[in-house]
Amino acid sequence: MLKVQKSDRGKKGWLNWIRVPAMTFFRSFALSTFCAALFVTAVFAQSRTEGIGPANQYYPVHDFHDDFQVYDEAAKAYVPYIVEQHADQTALSTYIDLESNRHYNLLISTKQDGYLFINASLKRKLRAGEWSVFSIDSLYRVYRQPEVFLTLYGAPGLNDKRLFIGYPKSATQKLVVLRDDNLSVRPRTFSVYDNFFGLGLLFLLASHAFLFSFYHRAFLRFYSLRDLLSLRAQEESFLINRPLSSTNVLFILNLSFVVAYLIVFVQSRNLDVFVSRRLLGAQNLGSVLGEFIVLSGLAFIVLMGKYIALEVLGGLYKLQSIINIHFFKVLQSSMLFFTALTLLLVVIAYNTASMTWSESALLLPVLVFYLMRLAFLYIVIRSQEPIKNLYLFSYLCIVELIPLIIGLRFAL
Repeated sequence: MLKVQKSDRGKKGWLNWIRVPAMTFFRSFALSTFCAALFVTAVFAQSRTEGIGPANQYYPVHDFHDDFQVYDEAAKAYVPYIVEQHADQTALSTYIDLESNRHYNLLISTKQDGYLFINASLKRKLRAGEWSVFSIDSLYRVYRQPEVFLTLYGAPGLNDKRLFIGYPKSATQKLVVLRDDNLSVRPRTFSVYDNFFGLGLLFLLASHAFLFSFYHRAFLRFYSLRDLLSLRAQEESFLINRPLSSTNVLFILNLSFVVAYLIVFVQSRNLDVFVSRRLLGAQNLGSVLGEFIVLSGLAFIVLMGKYIALEVLGGLYKLQSIINIHFFKVLQSSMLFFTALTLLLVVIAYNTASMTWSESALLLPVLVFYLMRLAFLYIVIRSQEPIKNLYLFSYLCIVELIPLIIGLRFAL
């Protein structure tokens, strides 16, 4: 038993002789690795907290150093920039996500003189060594697109160009040390139109309910497809006989609300209703409501001006007897079409949030409606008044076709 104990004791001593140096080595290695990691983290954290832009007054949100593309003649497409293959390229391009970077700034700098293109259009000459700062909110209001295609043209190579998304430092803001995990804090994507659409639908529902309750007969007459398609209009009707009565004015005002809501809806799909993008570009709910009120007023003035134009031209063509019927059919068809179109577009929008909208898809039904209405008015007036085709055609061209052409010129 004693010999066995000595043998066991000797074996344990041998193991301890190996174990102690090994543990010491691994502890030293772990401590060194930890210290090195702290040093690297501190270095990168320091680099992340340094400012960029003019006088280093901006924090970096995104660096486009690895996002640039160049146009490949062989592939006839834009391909990622590769230093070994594209070192001599003078034009570098990339997409800028405007919608997801609202409230930030776009910072551009080149070591040599260059040029800035946005959507293939020259915007600015870039001075060597100077920073150019653009508000992304301003770019979004101008282009009304979720992203733009930006090109920097100048000296060849990637080192000549610097492109960042950043936000300005605050004098009272404390420095925040970020980990080098390639993560950036960005605001949630939002739309200023979301709340308006719900409130607008409730408002339109309330206005239609009001007219249905207090002007029931007129409501059923205006929103009757069967009555619209009837060629023998009742001239003694209270709606036709008094085109500017309080009842008709209320329905005209309600149609103005529908048209204004439809315009704001189209604008929210990043489609410019007017040629000048500055006419519409709200940034909050109050601005959208203001635009809705202004557009409603403009639509009301246009509809009332339509009746005045009909009175003037009807007197010139000696067609006073059909002016009221003409105006009533215009209002009736417009109420049915624009109300149905608004409901259809809203249903599609709420059920297909990621759908891409195109101008042609919205413009086509409007064009078809106006052309069909022009042909229908020709048939209605021809059945009511014996007039030469040439006079009737010229009359309809002036009061219907020319306003449509002018509207398309300044609209979608």
